Amino acid sequence: MEVNKQKYAADLSSFKEAQARINPFIHKTPVMTSESLNAISGRKLFFKCECFQKGGAFKFRGACNAIFSLDDHQAAKGVVTHSSGNHAAALALAAKLRGIPAHIVIPKNAPQCKVQNVMRYGGNIIWSEAAVQSREEVAKKVLQETGAVLIHPYNDRRIISGQGTISLELLEQAPEIDTIVVPISGGGLISGVALAAKSINPAIRILAAEPKGANDAAQSKAAGKIITLPETNTIADGLRAFLGELTWPVVRDLVDDIITVDDSEIIEAMRLCYEILKVAVEPSGAIGLAAVLSDSFRNNPAWKDCNQIGIVVSGGNVDLEVLWNSLRK
Repeated sequence: MEVNKQKYAADLSSFKEAQARINPFIHKTPVMTSESLNAISGRKLFFKCECFQKGGAFKFRGACNAIFSLDDHQAAKGVVTHSSGNHAAALALAAKLRGIPAHIVIPKNAPQCKVQNVMRYGGNIIWSEAAVQSREEVAKKVLQETGAVLIHPYNDRRIISGQGTISLELLEQAPEIDTIVVPISGGGLISGVALAAKSINPAIRILAAEPKGANDAAQSKAAGKIITLPETNTIADGLRAFLGELTWPVVRDLVDDIITVDDSEIIEAMRLCYEILKVAVEPSGAIGLAAVLSDSFRNNPAWKDCNQIGIVVSGGNVDLEVLWNSLRK
C-alpha cells in the first residue's frame, strides 16, 4: 500500500526525505529483546528503545525534521511550541543544533526532569497554566511578539514525517515483525509509525496503547469522530493530549485497535523494564509492554496471530520521585 499522499499528512517519500535530513543528528536506536519477557508475554517482543534517543525520547526525530526543514529566512526568527515535556526538550535541542532561538511554553505542572532538559538545551521557557487553552493562548502571544515559526507537538506534517523514521529503522532491524504497539496521545508518533510501516508492509498490524485515565483516542475510534475529555488522570504525563485533524484520519483508518490499560499495569510494566530489560523508561514508554501483557490483549482472539511484536519504548525521561512514590503505593 503506497500511502495516498493527498489523504494523509505524510507518505513513504516524506519519511525517506525526513530520514535523510535527520540522520546526521539522531541516534539510530537499538532494538532489544528479552527471553524472560518473551516467556511472560507468550510472544516474541522487540523493543525499539527511543529512550536512548537524543533528548531521551522519540520526539527529537520530528523536532529535528521540522527545524532542519525551515529555510534560513524562516529559521532566523526562531521557533515556538507549547509542550509539557519531551517535545519541548527535543525542539530546544534541535534549535540549539541549528543555532536558532526556541521559545517554549510550558505548563506549571510539567515534570521537573523535563523542564530541566529544556533548560539544559538552552530553550527560552515561558510558563502557562496547565490547561491546553492557556498553553495555546500564551504560545499565540509569543508568536505575535517574536515572529517565530510555530512547531506543534504532533499536528504537523514535518513532525509526523520525522516520527515515521522509527518504522523505517525498526523494520530494517527486525523485518519479521508482524505487529507494532505504539503509545497514543496526540497521535504524531502513531501516525508516523502506522503510515510508514503500512507503506512497507501493508499486512502489518498497528495497535495503540492508551491509559484508561486518558482514553480519548479509544473513545474517538469508537465514536468515529474526535472526542476530547474535560480532564485526564494518569501517571503517563506524556499521554494526556488529544488527537488533531492531521493525526485523527490515520488513527481512524490505519490503527487496527486501541488497548487501554490502567496505571497499575503501566507501573508494573515500568518495573519489568527496569528489572529485566535494564532500561530506564518513563510511564508513557512502558505502556506498550503493559498493553501486550494486559488481559484485554491476551484474551482477544483477533490478536492471537500477533507473534512477533515491535514495541515502541517512546521515552525515558522519568521523574524518579514520582516513580518511587508510585512503586511504594
